[in-house]
Amino acid sequence: VPAIHPAAMFLLITFLAIAFLFRKAFCSWLCPVGTLSEYLWRAGRKLFRRNFSLPRWLDIPLRGLKYLLLGFFVWAVSSMPADAIAAFMRSPYAVIADVKMLNFFRHIGETGLMVLGILVVASVFVQNFWCRFLCPYGALLGLASIFSPLRIRRNASACIDCAKCAKACPSLLPVDKLVSIKSAECTGCLECVAVCPAQGALQISLPSITKTPPTRPTPAWAMAVGIAALFLGIVGFAKTAGYWKTDLPRSVYLELVPHADDASHPMPGDPALDR
Repeated sequence: VPAIHPAAMFLLITFLAIAFLFRKAFCSWLCPVGTLSEYLWRAGRKLFRRNFSLPRWLDIPLRGLKYLLLGFFVWAVSSMPADAIAAFMRSPYAVIADVKMLNFFRHIGETGLMVLGILVVASVFVQNFWCRFLCPYGALLGLASIFSPLRIRRNASACIDCAKCAKACPSLLPVDKLVSIKSAECTGCLECVAVCPAQGALQISLPSITKTPPTRPTPAWAMAVGIAALFLGIVGFAKTAGYWKTDLPRSVYLELVPHADDASHPMPGDPALDR
């Protein structure tokens, strides 16, 4: 368990576990940015009677941007020697990284406001703009969710081909054309299941042992309970076991926090990382 920001490690483990067991459910059930994004596109739909869809030739490449961002961060970390990573984790910058992030938004500059403004406006017009195209954390959870046994499954014999499921999907997946939703873009939000008018046509379930469609779908309440239990279980364990809070003495923070703006991000090759 890392000495600095141990809670972050347990949260990462929690969200990866949720992605593996319940699809990319963090994005649709827990993420505050996803919640804000949903309010924005719903406001746009109410104001303009619709959200604007990008053409497929543009939408698919743009979805790849978040994976490129994730790949860049993975490359940046993996290209550092282990000793340099350990030194970075002990650096003053790492100790107060959360404080610097808070200060960034407290004293945001013109460029930051401009970027946030563009994202807000884009989210009003294009459904889940940030989540679909730019969020590297969602990309990581999406890759983990590919291995989830829990999937949206369509019973073709019960389907009436109304396409309501595809229209309701926030990720714009062709749910009405697929037998099983394996895409990393699926957030397990169950919007498609909620609007399906044909009983037994669409459900989220574990794979069937036989070739026949599963007869016991996973109810929405069970998924909600499972996500909550997993989150509270891992976080509760970390807190009760004494792993949630850092072991650094309060005096270290009292010394560093007032000068948080002076701490700079150590870059590869920085002599401070070679100590």
